[in-house]
Amino acid sequence: MSDTTEDGQRRPSIRERRRAAMRTAPRVLSRGGWRGTLRERLTELAETAPEVYDLDEPADIYGDGVVAALERRVAELLGTEAAVFFPTGTMAQQVALRCWAARTGNPAVALHALSHPEVHERHAFSQVSGLRPVTVSQEPRPVTAADVHGLDEPVGALMLELPLRDAGFLLPSWEELTGTVDAARDREAVVHFDGARLWEATEHLGRPLDEIVALADSVYVSFYKSLGGLGGAALACPASLAEEARAWRHRYGGMVFQQFPTALSALVGLDRELPRLPGYVRHARVVAAALREGFAAAGLPWARVHPEVPHTHDFQVWLPFEPEVLAEAAVRQAEETGTLLFADAWTAHGPGLTVTETGVRAAGLAWTARDVRDAAVDFAGRLG
Repeated sequence: MSDTTEDGQRRPSIRERRRAAMRTAPRVLSRGGWRGTLRERLTELAETAPEVYDLDEPADIYGDGVVAALERRVAELLGTEAAVFFPTGTMAQQVALRCWAARTGNPAVALHALSHPEVHERHAFSQVSGLRPVTVSQEPRPVTAADVHGLDEPVGALMLELPLRDAGFLLPSWEELTGTVDAARDREAVVHFDGARLWEATEHLGRPLDEIVALADSVYVSFYKSLGGLGGAALACPASLAEEARAWRHRYGGMVFQQFPTALSALVGLDRELPRLPGYVRHARVVAAALREGFAAAGLPWARVHPEVPHTHDFQVWLPFEPEVLAEAAVRQAEETGTLLFADAWTAHGPGLTVTETGVRAAGLAWTARDVRDAAVDFAGRLG
C-alpha cells in the first residue's frame, strides 16, 4: 500500500489509526486511561485528587509530604514494616536486589527467562547493578519448586514475577507458590516478588494482598500498570532494608525534587481502582470464553485464548495470521463499526502465528458475553 493518498496526502500509519480509534471509538474493550491526552489526564487528576489527600498541604520536597503518605499507605496495605517510593520499577528492583546481594554476599539472582528484567530492561541487572542473572526456567509457565531445587549453583535471591506477563499473565496456585518459596528457603536464598501486577493476583491465589506479600522478603509494586497512576513504583520491605534502599535510590538518581502528581494519582488508584480489580478479573473470564465461542462460530482454523481461564484481568490472544493482517482488521473494525475489540499491537511469534494482549478495564465491564462474541465474529470476517 502506498504511503500517500490519491490527493498526495501522507497516509496515516496503522499505529496512528489505532491510536485514533482508541480515542474516538464509542466501544473499546480495554481502554486504558493512560492513553488519554494531557488535558484529559490533568483534568481527571484535578477532579479526583481532593478525594484522597488534602491539597492545602505543602507540596512534597524530596520524598516528604504526599510521597511519604503514599509510602505509609502501601506498607499498610501490603502488611510490611515500610515502603519506599521509586520513580520506576526498574530502579526499585535493582536497588532491592543489590541490597540483598550485599547482605547475602552472593550477587546471583535466579529468575525466569521471561522475567521483565531479562526481556525488557536491557540487561540492567548485570550492566548497572553488578548482579548476575541465573535462569531458573525457560518454560512458558511460572517457576516451580522443582525448578529451584534443580539449580546447579547457589544463588543469593530468587525473583518471582507475579504474574508472569510474557507467558500470558500466568500465576501459580497458592500451593505451588508456597512450595516454590519454601524451595528457595531450603537453599538459603532471599525471595523477592516482582509484583508490578500483584494487585490483581488475589482472585486467582485466593488470598489477600498482605498474606501473599508475607511470603517474600521484599516486593515491588507498580502504580500505573493496573491502578492507572501517572507512573511510579514502591518497594515494600523490612524497615532496615527500606533505609538502605533510600540511600541507593539517591545514588541511582531517584531522589526527585517533587513528585506530587505521580503520588496523588497513585493514591487515587489505590482508592478507586484497587477495589475494582477482582471484578475485572472475573469479567475477563467471561470475555475470554466469549472470544473462544466467537472464533469457533466464525470457523477460524486455529485460535487460542491463553490462558483459557485468565489468571488476571489481562490475557493473550493467538491467531494464525500475519501481524499486519490482524492490525488492519482490528483498526478497520473500529473505523467502520465504532467497536475496537483489540486495542493493542500484534506481535509475530513464528511463521503465520501472532499474539496480542487484551483484557478488561472499567469500560470492558459494559461488554456482555454476547457483545464480545458478536464482535469476535465480525472481526474474524474481516481477515479474508
